[in-house]
Amino acid sequence: MSSKSIPSRVMLHICLSSGWGGLEMYPIRIGSEFSKRGWKVLGLCVGGSKVAQGMRGQNFEVMEFSSKKDALLNLLKINRWLIQQGVTHIHCHKSGDLLLAAMLGSLHSRRVFFTEHMGGKSSKKDIYHKWIYRHVERVFSISDFTRERNVNNLPIAAEKVTRLWLGTKEVEPILDDEHIAQIRAELGVPTEAKVIGMLGRIDTGKGQAQLLDAFNLIAQSGHDDAHLLIVGGLTAVQGSDENFVRSLQGKVSQLGLEARVHFSGYRSDTPRMLAAMNIVCLLSKEEAFGLTVIEAMMAQKTVVGSNSGAIPEILVDEDLLVTYNDSQAIAAKLIKLLDGDKLAEISASMRARALQEFSLQGHVSKLEEWLVGKS
Repeated sequence: MSSKSIPSRVMLHICLSSGWGGLEMYPIRIGSEFSKRGWKVLGLCVGGSKVAQGMRGQNFEVMEFSSKKDALLNLLKINRWLIQQGVTHIHCHKSGDLLLAAMLGSLHSRRVFFTEHMGGKSSKKDIYHKWIYRHVERVFSISDFTRERNVNNLPIAAEKVTRLWLGTKEVEPILDDEHIAQIRAELGVPTEAKVIGMLGRIDTGKGQAQLLDAFNLIAQSGHDDAHLLIVGGLTAVQGSDENFVRSLQGKVSQLGLEARVHFSGYRSDTPRMLAAMNIVCLLSKEEAFGLTVIEAMMAQKTVVGSNSGAIPEILVDEDLLVTYNDSQAIAAKLIKLLDGDKLAEISASMRARALQEFSLQGHVSKLEEWLVGKS
């Protein structure tokens, strides 16, 4: 390839993860958007992983390795490939991959960026991490909550740590009653039910147990039209804690709520699942961001979230926040919303906020500004 044919902006995404979640989906989602903006996008990933499949599905040029160790052993091969491709930017997505990114950045003139998704609590100010972060131009923290931790724990100047909220696609909400009735029928949920829902990985830290306890209180309070919809995989392969799933299902049976608590299993049609709900609950103890929160907001749903982690900065409205493990308070909040007449108004305001602050296009535009226009 001649120098004249090499695009002026070429980005490598490094994500050497065999898992599949929001972190792994992120470089694929934003890489696709950058491709539309004229960037050439490459990927470095684990062979045969869902990340590799996703990157290839978006027409990234991809180099695959069996592991992070394998990639490190092939450092010079990767460096030659990046020189041939004219890579100008390296975007890293896992802290464990930063060593490789820093080494590639030191071998050739490339700008290295890191989106920190976790907000870890441990300090990384030892000599090893100081060397790595010396080669990182900027860290993007996905929330104010994680930025505070990053500033305290990472060996990089505070002015090089930028809070950059994630974004989601600007999908049109499903509001047609007939369409919603069809989705509910598919799930075995009555058309006229008032549906409280939760969507995400079924795990002890995500709040399904607390929501089930709260729903039991709602059922005992005489709200016979209330139903609970739990969306998420039911097996370990689908990312869930199988023992915890069984304990939830056993408790539903013990409480006699089998007809009113619905487990959908794994679903990829998130907008349709959200459409079936009247209120969406997200009760994680310490969410680093809460992608499902902004997806629910974009779907024009009222969201009740925990008052810890990053969720409060996304929802803003204190009236929609609860203590994640206080089932009585959760039940009281939900009953107030179900009995009131503000759901439509609150839901509309949530969509408006999502469009203004959390669109994928807006996120990519801000990210691109930092990549090319700021230092």
